[in-house]
Order: sequence, then structure tokens, then C-alpha cells
Amino acid sequence: MNYEYIFVYGTLRRGTNSEMHHLLAKHAEFVDEATYRGKLYKVNDYPGVVPSNDPNAIVHGEVYLLHHADIVLLRLDQYEEYGPEFSQPNEYIREKQEVFLRSGSGITAWVYLYNRPLKALS
Repeated sequence: MNYEYIFVYGTLRRGTNSEMHHLLAKHAEFVDEATYRGKLYKVNDYPGVVPSNDPNAIVHGEVYLLHHADIVLLRLDQYEEYGPEFSQPNEYIREKQEVFLRSGSGITAWVYLYNRPLKALS
């Protein structure tokens, strides 16, 4: 069986009461809190993360095991406006990245990465 995981760091996390978190709660299983080596930026009223080689650049989030990956990822892609039907370049891209669970073990999970110029962000 091929397991698909997703790392979420913003409006998809528990406690946000967002529509997309409810989608995760219905079609995925919370695995653990996790970290990703990246830098978090404020994009309007929501976060965006970019990968980093800096070992001190850590983004905290959550990992979920997707039970219906095809359904969930399609809905999340729409939410994140990722795909050819959205203005290019997409604001976010979805890529598999290594994330680390609280135990320290690494797993590969989908991560939505910010994909636009960083100069105007804080």
C-alpha cells in the first residue's frame, strides 16, 4: 500500500476551524506535529513557506495520512489555486518534501510551497 502524507502549516491546521481543515478531518488521519526546514512568510493574511538550507529555519506544522489522497489533493489544489487553470506562476506549488515528526523520524509528505517573488513579503 502506498501511503500519502501531507504537511500543513497554516489555515489547514487543527484549531483553525477552516473548511479545508474539516476536509482533512473527514478524509485524513492526524499523525503528529512536525517540522519542515523552511522559512515562513506572511502573504496577505495567510502564510507561505519556502525551503531553506539554514538548519535554524524551522516551520512548525502537522502531518496527516491521506485516506483518499486523490479526492483531498484535488480539493486542496483548488483551495491553494494550484494547477494550470490558475494564473501562472501559481502562488503555491505542491511538492513532496522531507518533514520531521516529533520523534525525529523523517517522512516524505506533500507540502504547498510559496512560488512567487519574496521581495515584498515579511
